[in-house]
Amino acid sequence: MTQTSITRSWVASANGHGDFPLQNLPLGVFSVKGSAPRAGVAIGEHIFDLEAALEAGLFEGAARTAVEATRGGQLNAFFELGRDARVALRERLLELFAEGSTLHGKIEAQGAKLLPLAADCEMHLPAKINDYTDFYVGIEHAQNVGKLFRPDNPLLPNYKYVPIGYHGRASTIRPSGTGVRRPKGQTLPAGQTEPVFGPCARLDYELELGIWIGPGNEMGDSIAIGDAADHIAGFCLLNDWSARDIQAWEYQPLGPFLSKSFITSISPWVVTAEALEPFRRAQPARPEGDPQPLPYLFDKRDQAAGAFDIELEVLLLTEAMREQNLPAQRLTLSNTQHMYWTVAQMVAHHSVNGCQLQAGDLFGSGTLSGPENGQFGSLLEITEGGKKPIELASGEVRKFLEDGDEIILRARCSREGFASIGFGECRGKVLPAR
Repeated sequence: MTQTSITRSWVASANGHGDFPLQNLPLGVFSVKGSAPRAGVAIGEHIFDLEAALEAGLFEGAARTAVEATRGGQLNAFFELGRDARVALRERLLELFAEGSTLHGKIEAQGAKLLPLAADCEMHLPAKINDYTDFYVGIEHAQNVGKLFRPDNPLLPNYKYVPIGYHGRASTIRPSGTGVRRPKGQTLPAGQTEPVFGPCARLDYELELGIWIGPGNEMGDSIAIGDAADHIAGFCLLNDWSARDIQAWEYQPLGPFLSKSFITSISPWVVTAEALEPFRRAQPARPEGDPQPLPYLFDKRDQAAGAFDIELEVLLLTEAMREQNLPAQRLTLSNTQHMYWTVAQMVAHHSVNGCQLQAGDLFGSGTLSGPENGQFGSLLEITEGGKKPIELASGEVRKFLEDGDEIILRARCSREGFASIGFGECRGKVLPAR
């Protein structure tokens, strides 16, 4: 069944839902009060409990095998099964929830046992994350940040040859809604020669796409660029919180460390590659004079359809805005089409040296900024390192984030003739240092 062959669901809230219509069906891990975490599928304002549906006999064959792999409150085993399992499960879910389904009555009769309201549930991390790698493939962000520190040479020579990345800290990745404790660390005050220790004063966010890895590879083997798409389980939103003052002192010579490892926030739903299929695009052509990727990073099919058209949004909600009943204020509207490297190129490069990827590993794309004002994916860029504070509707100004500020990331895919889908929110509220 395709995006266009089924348009409506008997789950009324799914029809026209901003994030989770029938055409999306993302997977996640949730719990209701008093229950252990289990896998579910978002549909409208509800979550379809896969474990309860399995016990109710709603799955058989390949779809049953797929659902059995989601047991235990983690999706790693399901990710490991790869594309065929995802497709089998998706096809069965479309049958179950399409308008006119013969199983409508059986599902609805069990009410909240099978379809609890999402508002009554708590979301958890979708998988056990053994490894997390943050890339740097947003070229506009790389250039914007480079201009702040190297006005005459914003991009280093290797950027257009190598998908730059660093290994992050998996233990502090948390789902949307988890508080963001202001970190402490060493900083070097302006004009001083020795560092001081204390709370970060230049706390920032970074707007990123998260990539969940499906089937992995054996250590010593590599994943060919033409096969890389088969190793991608799905996508989410990712906020790579950054302590800019700590980062400025520690990043030379090895790069981010304490400035990034205190927390990374992700949206809890895994949007599958199948749901995103209508929103694939050709990778934008490289500017004239840029080098072509080396052979291990180049595949014609990937260049023709390896990019995505996903609109990305950042909003800020402060304590004063809450008190004044003001809505969250948009800071950024960007798009994943500003990625210089495709997701497949990231997978191929990560494994080319024999590095083992495993089901449930998570990649961050790097900050996805656009070239224009209003498209920048971090306050570092928006305020030019704090030189140009932004004015808020509440009358406040911001150079960087203050305690009580909440950052909200959203994503939307739209195309004429297809249902729009979203990712759900990725939220994080700044808590005082302790």
